[in-house]
Amino acid sequence: MPKISEFFGISVYVYYSEHKPPHFHARYGDDAVEVAINTLAVLCGRLPPRALGLVMEWASARQAELRATWNLAEAHLPLGWIEPLG
Repeated sequence: MPKISEFFGISVYVYYSEHKPPHFHARYGDDAVEVAINTLAVLCGRLPPRALGLVMEWASARQAELRATWNLAEAHLPLGWIEPLG
């Protein structure tokens, strides 16, 4: 489970061999969410409102990098680190 970023106690992952649509996983404590990269819609799960807001702010600023990371994961290539929020 490749971690691609971490900020304010939130860990962000993109997994290899995942289902579409392109998405990432974010974890905060015991909570987790899947977020679509292209629309930033929550696909499933939940995070506390403040944590979800931080994830959405981060993802909005880094959508192009997230798309590139998804493409690397689909090709089973090493994933890079995406700068954290802050």
